[in-house]
Amino acid sequence: MKTGPLEAIVLAAGAGSRFGGGKLTAPWGEGLLLDAALDAAFAAPVRTVTVVWGADDKVLEAASRRADQVGEAARLHLLHNARHAEGMGASLRTAIGSLPPDTAGAFVFLGDMPRIPHGIARDLAEAMAAGARAAAPVCQGRRGHPALFSAELFPALKALAGDRGAGWLLGAMTHGLTLIPTDDDGVLFDVDEPQADAPRSPGSCQAEPD
Repeated sequence: MKTGPLEAIVLAAGAGSRFGGGKLTAPWGEGLLLDAALDAAFAAPVRTVTVVWGADDKVLEAASRRADQVGEAARLHLLHNARHAEGMGASLRTAIGSLPPDTAGAFVFLGDMPRIPHGIARDLAEAMAAGARAAAPVCQGRRGHPALFSAELFPALKALAGDRGAGWLLGAMTHGLTLIPTDDDGVLFDVDEPQADAPRSPGSCQAEPD
């Protein structure tokens, strides 16, 4: 297993059409939806955070502003995916191809997931240090985000096409994937439509009693 720095990728190139556009720069809590996803990425044990943007150039400004606010401007990389219309696979290819050659692994965060528990990334990193090729959280039997991929899986990520994302690769893995149990349903929660999405306290993936 390759050793070296870890990196974080935040996928933020989509058009947010189901939301009506402008999803990642819509208000969320005391800031913007993208802010919460960025905060989780900056909290991960990574060297840098690469935000892949494409359809909405306001994401560029929003990411820069948030990094300045939290004192992380030096760790922020902004990467434009000119082929964002192809789907998530194109954003992953662009991001993975931009990472330094000494990168040992990369977290993949989604820009529309604002309730990721900040401690989960360290748990995933520990799993990879113990030999996992990839790691992801699991909540009540459902695999969540973010996911961490070792460098040996980068060629497979760069081969993704269309709307096949990192989740497709995890689903295709037959060995080397470690799933980290969590009771925090923030690893599953994403924002699709405005009326469904108000900030709330972390939920639980534990089953309700009968």
